[in-house]
Amino acid sequence: MKNLPKLLESKAKIRFQDCDPFNHLNNGSYINYFMNHREDELVSKYDIDIYKMANTIGKSWVSSSNQITYIRPALLMETVIIESQLINYTTSDLYVEMRMYNANKSQLKAVIWSGFTHFNLLKLSREQHTDELMKLFQSVHSPIDAKTFEERIKQIKKSSRKTFV
Repeated sequence: MKNLPKLLESKAKIRFQDCDPFNHLNNGSYINYFMNHREDELVSKYDIDIYKMANTIGKSWVSSSNQITYIRPALLMETVIIESQLINYTTSDLYVEMRMYNANKSQLKAVIWSGFTHFNLLKLSREQHTDELMKLFQSVHSPIDAKTFEERIKQIKKSSRKTFV
């Protein structure tokens, strides 16, 4: 494996159709922004196109869990930075942390932990990751020291008091 980035980052603009009457990103829409970021970056940085995989080999990942906390609102037409990293993996599951910031990364907007299960769409069952995928995951794995989402949020909020305005 060549040197692949462990931290993936992209920009997005908060759009009108995704906002509530207060011009804040609607709570449910955060997940769409996070998932769009991750899908785009997997193709761009790791050459993993989950839709192509589904169509050609009948295997991909399905979302299995999400835990999210909203820290500051993302606003209509605001440019945000979204980061993601693989924080854990097993022979059939992936766990990713994603964070949304304002454009200069001085304000953390939201944090999500998402779980994904490798799935065989033809057999309609859980699928084991190939050796090649396991090597990729090993090379980009970027663990954090928190054991639970709640513990992680406490860590982030504690460091945010020092770092973020």
